[in-house]
Amino acid sequence: MRRYARTLAAFALATTVATGTVGWASGNSQQPLTGPPPGTAAWRADHALGRELPDPGRSTPAEVARFFRGLTGAQQQALVVRHPLVVGNLDGVPAELRYRANALSLRAGHDPRYAHLKESPRRQILAFDPRGRGQVAEVFGDLRTARHVAVVVPGSDIDAGTFDRTNDVYGTPAGMAKALYARTGSGSAVIAWAGYTTPVGLGIDAATGSLAEAGAGRLERFTDGLAADGVPAPAVFCHSYGSVVCGLAASRLHARDLVVLGSPGMRADDVADLHTDARVWAAKDATDWIGDVPNVEVAGLGQGPDPAAPEFGARRVPAEDARGHTGYFVPGTDSLRAFAAITAGKAR
Repeated sequence: MRRYARTLAAFALATTVATGTVGWASGNSQQPLTGPPPGTAAWRADHALGRELPDPGRSTPAEVARFFRGLTGAQQQALVVRHPLVVGNLDGVPAELRYRANALSLRAGHDPRYAHLKESPRRQILAFDPRGRGQVAEVFGDLRTARHVAVVVPGSDIDAGTFDRTNDVYGTPAGMAKALYARTGSGSAVIAWAGYTTPVGLGIDAATGSLAEAGAGRLERFTDGLAADGVPAPAVFCHSYGSVVCGLAASRLHARDLVVLGSPGMRADDVADLHTDARVWAAKDATDWIGDVPNVEVAGLGQGPDPAAPEFGARRVPAEDARGHTGYFVPGTDSLRAFAAITAGKAR
């Protein structure tokens, strides 16, 4: 009987997406941004150092890190100035060089969508790709001295323009990361990572895994880059559709903890199906509308079982006083306190 009910729910989901929203959803269908950073062609053609530069499309973050460690300070800075978009987005490059490269790219740009990202010269922008809707990552705290690190992976409707919007602050990667950093303190660093193409609205993209598959590869490479730069293995917090990205990346993700909140599913049957050594946590409050989404996956539609359900096997994060889909990082909530404890390695 339970299987029959789940099949009916899946059918309802498929019918809703395929019929009721098809016109709207098709108009908002997104093409994932993949491949090496902008400016790669000029980078590959640059032989000013008397040797080939690491290929952004083929070199691993560890290989990139080794290359930069072999350069003098002057050589590193020369590459920052000549190729800011590549250096600023190339995983494995030391964070300090990426900050300067992205500051140069932002100052040189004239797109009004990104003007807010350069309002303060003290912002630590770890990635900035102006293509498409724009992608960005920002660091709160000092990655070089942090004993504990967290990465926040957002869900739908997030890009460089909405990364730190002033409405619904705790539904943005910047707002979530700031709140977590304020709670964990100076011995930590928190990265807001909007480094993949997210769905727009609740159409086909949000009901399938195609954008998550592309995002998973980018997230894996990003965490590999942190490791190559000597950053401690992070706790990765995955909100909403971001948890689909994290579920697909889990088996290859360089992470100590994997925390999903407001999740529609992780494209996995249970924790064992994630094939990860990271500790897996889940939070869902009773007022979150995500609870109305059928937790099924049929014919590519739906994201699978609820990670917050006991049978999934994730560790529970208290979220009774969180409100709505974007209330998990609100200061004063039990969920934010638990997130801070997870980040600091104090939660069990």
